[in-house]
Amino acid sequence: MNWRTVDMSRESRRDQFAYFQTLSNPYVGVTVQVDVTELAVWCRESGTSFFLAVLYAAVRAANGVPELRRRIRGDQVVEYDRCPSSHTVALPDGTYCYCSLEVDRPFREFLPYAAAEQERVKAAPTLEDGEDGESLFFVSCVPWLSYTALTQPTPTPADSNPRITWGRWHRQGGRTLLPMTLLANHALVDGIHIARFYENLDPGAGRPLRRGENRVLNQERRERQVRRCIVVAGIA
Repeated sequence: MNWRTVDMSRESRRDQFAYFQTLSNPYVGVTVQVDVTELAVWCRESGTSFFLAVLYAAVRAANGVPELRRRIRGDQVVEYDRCPSSHTVALPDGTYCYCSLEVDRPFREFLPYAAAEQERVKAAPTLEDGEDGESLFFVSCVPWLSYTALTQPTPTPADSNPRITWGRWHRQGGRTLLPMTLLANHALVDGIHIARFYENLDPGAGRPLRRGENRVLNQERRERQVRRCIVVAGIA
């Protein structure tokens, strides 16, 4: 991956960057119940892996926010042109290993590539992140639990790899919701950048209901949203 150096002294967030670097726990995280109703139906009807579809969409959504591609490297900040993912793969003995994936290809090409990579790492499991672990989005799934909050382990000293985690989907108000958590280093990322990540996943997220509007019954609008999300992510 290519990267450029960011001169934080010339950035509007230079004071926030300096402040959060002084904290022992500089992370900020938000959990959102992401509406995946149409995506879940599409995966089921097409026989597509729901996990890989969510991973692909989430990592592409994260890559769409420049601040999430930034990393603290010593006394400087670098910004990658794109960042791959490293996700957990379950092993037969109940443990797991890591699998790194690029999402820089059409979804139809991504699926067989990702499946092959997962089988490859199962044959030689490792917890190593490879030569450029700094560039990765750390991705994990807790498919046994539907949750509203999540505490994630982080190293000391702090790193700057964003972490994306989701749990078990659940039904609410006729919709299928997926709890998803994004954790990032606050020296580089603010709430507005986290909101942009979720907006990339669900273009209607956070928009208040207008008078007389029923979001559950407004299927046409939701279908337009998921089509846009799928097109943005390159899934369809």
